[in-house]
Amino acid sequence: NTGVVLLLTLMATAFVGYVLPWGQMSFWGATVITNLFSAIPYIGQTLVEWAWGGFSVDNPTLTRFFALHFLLPFLIAGLTLIHLTFLHESGSNNPLGIVSNCDKIPFHPYFPTK
Repeated sequence: NTGVVLLLTLMATAFVGYVLPWGQMSFWGATVITNLFSAIPYIGQTLVEWAWGGFSVDNPTLTRFFALHFLLPFLIAGLTLIHLTFLHESGSNNPLGIVSNCDKIPFHPYFPTK
């Protein structure tokens, strides 16, 4: 579950970074993607207006996306630590159910130094 949240946060960071050059592609990308929130019943249009900072994609949108592009990597770092902690506690997924401890190596001295 934490891996999926981490992936979605990475995708959000990439999207708000894509908008920052503020060209035609960035403008229309921001318009189309943020308008997808309007499909959410009851709160969709409010979410769109909050993301835009007004009633259309404009300078407040760029300011908000810049702030998010700066702050989201800190959230990603925290989520990465939580994700690694959960992986350390439970181990990776084993879909086949074959228990084989012969190929395991300790996580700490080897992987953090990579």
